[in-house]
Amino acid sequence: MSEIVKEIEQLKKEKNAVILAHYYVDDEVQKIADYIGDSYYLAKIAKQSDAETIVFCGVSFMGESAKILNPEKTVLMPDMSADCPMAHMADAEKIKEMREKYEDLAVVCYINSTAELKCHSDVCVTSSNAVKIVKALPNKNIFFIPDENLGRHVAKQVPEKNVILNDGFCHVHVSITADNVRQIKQKYPKALVLAHPECKQEVLDLADYIGSTSGIIDYASKSDNEEFIICTECGVGYELRVKNPNKKFYFAGTKHFCPNMKLNTVEKVCHVLKTGENAVEISDENRKKSLVPLDRMLDMAK
Repeated sequence: MSEIVKEIEQLKKEKNAVILAHYYVDDEVQKIADYIGDSYYLAKIAKQSDAETIVFCGVSFMGESAKILNPEKTVLMPDMSADCPMAHMADAEKIKEMREKYEDLAVVCYINSTAELKCHSDVCVTSSNAVKIVKALPNKNIFFIPDENLGRHVAKQVPEKNVILNDGFCHVHVSITADNVRQIKQKYPKALVLAHPECKQEVLDLADYIGSTSGIIDYASKSDNEEFIICTECGVGYELRVKNPNKKFYFAGTKHFCPNMKLNTVEKVCHVLKTGENAVEISDENRKKSLVPLDRMLDMAK
């Protein structure tokens, strides 16, 4: 064990801390994490954990969600500048406009969003529970924010609802094209295509399986197939290889990494544990407002 990892272990004991890491951060950071998962799993873990300090290796909306659910805990971000551009791709004015236009409207907010956007929403969802929650809502009209591609995927699964899409996207997932997938498929014809619903429709149309990051890992792990074309961020490769050392994984696209997620490093984890810097702060008013859709999600997804 390297010196820095030993130091992190010692600091965790002293501070009663837990390290949560998203699948998209670098392998080295996933190796030192106590829990690795997608945003929904990590939100649940943050709420269930007895730790007084949560070090969240991800992007800012994840740290915000952890703080909203755990106001009494200290939530530290290894790098405060790690952000998700898509999390900002909706606005309160548009939400207000939609509420005035449609009487029976639910604003469904992907968890990949700022605390500010959550404040104006009725329920949060993740890519793994979005279909289930939208189906269960009593409302006929759904304004889905901020991701257009996930919203379109949900709309196809729930045709009985009128899903209004927002103009937002994940730059990593939209960089993957159908041509990228076809080229790899030509090279490895036996490989199954596993795609995240944040991908464009042209990619989803070629997929053998569409699901969240954790869904993709589960599918690949349970499948008898030995080769897979992965249409999501490359950080997921760590868990795929750990769980499936004898299987082959090929990543579609040329820009399949999130530079913001990669800002999380082992050195920065050690630094915030030592200093207590980069604590997530949310105003009491915003916390209470944004807690409502998050709590509703956790209840409806059970």
